[in-house]
Amino acid sequence: MSTQTYTPAAVVERTGLTIDTLRYYEREGLVGPVQRAAGGVREYSDDDLFWIGLVSCLRDAGLGIADLREFTVLLRGSGPAGDRVAFLRRHRADLEQRAAAIAAAIGVLDDKIAHYSRSS
Repeated sequence: MSTQTYTPAAVVERTGLTIDTLRYYEREGLVGPVQRAAGGVREYSDDDLFWIGLVSCLRDAGLGIADLREFTVLLRGSGPAGDRVAFLRRHRADLEQRAAAIAAAIGVLDDKIAHYSRSS
């Protein structure tokens, strides 16, 4: 069975990340280890693309590299699923707090816009 592989350029096109970001994720142990072709060029697998997508999603959610390392270890390890769930719940709560703060700030801006709209 042949496994699909992707060049770094193809991964950049698919993910919108830079080559430097892909290498950084690999150095940090968040992705890979990525296989290399005979010439030393990285060849990303579907599994690598999954991890890149997961890491990107969690980065977009505000997780830092240390948090991503922790979660990657939890996912790759054989520890209890409860640890992974607790990690995600903790970060979900953080996101909810940030969303509430943003909603409050939007409310303040809406009030200011309404106030200055009446003044015009």
